[in-house]
Amino acid sequence: MSARERILEVTAALLAESPNGDVSTRAVCEAAQVGAPALYRNFGDKEGLLSAVVDHGFDKYLATKRRYGTGADPIEDLRNGWDSHVDFALRNPNRYRLMNSPAMRTPPGAALESHRILERDLERAAAQGKLRLAPELAAQVVMSANVGVALMLVSRPVTFPDRDISRRVRDAVHAAVFTPDATGPRPSDDATGTADGTEVASTAARLSTLLRRSRGSALSTAEAALMTEWLDRLSNAS
Repeated sequence: MSARERILEVTAALLAESPNGDVSTRAVCEAAQVGAPALYRNFGDKEGLLSAVVDHGFDKYLATKRRYGTGADPIEDLRNGWDSHVDFALRNPNRYRLMNSPAMRTPPGAALESHRILERDLERAAAQGKLRLAPELAAQVVMSANVGVALMLVSRPVTFPDRDISRRVRDAVHAAVFTPDATGPRPSDDATGTADGTEVASTAARLSTLLRRSRGSALSTAEAALMTEWLDRLSNAS
């Protein structure tokens, strides 16, 4: 095992055992049996070390999410993605809090990749006409809710003792971003449904996604950009 790998393993172990979710570089060096120069040579500073530890721990989690995209139903993949996100947070509370800490000036690469995977799966849903919003906005809505629930469960267990709250929030958020045929009708829908507004929004989101993917569009670059802006505005107005 290289010095870098040893430092990462030791830091992860100390972080998991820490009562306040923090570790000192001195403790890391002592446990890994390396000098401070080796730590700083490999990671730059403490923030670089902690960011690398987050990425290291998220690798297996992301390996599962990277496999999504081959299923026939993107909605099911997105449900599973939400659940696996919360499950990882509950099994790695200190690492998860660190990943989403405002003290991390540069977001760990794992957080950025997780968001990109979410956008990719939402684009698949949009291409099937199952999304009410543009994929970029839908990703912000879903990720903010997913992270919020996970953080409350790991940081406020007394206030949030029932883990089923995750499923409830997931279903509510998905009902807001997906079309009724994708998630089932919402209680507020009347007998005739809310097809007009929903169909306009989902169709606009679908066309916007297909336009971005198209390489042989008859539109000029400026026209395509304007059309995309209009379609996104229609899809996000619902």
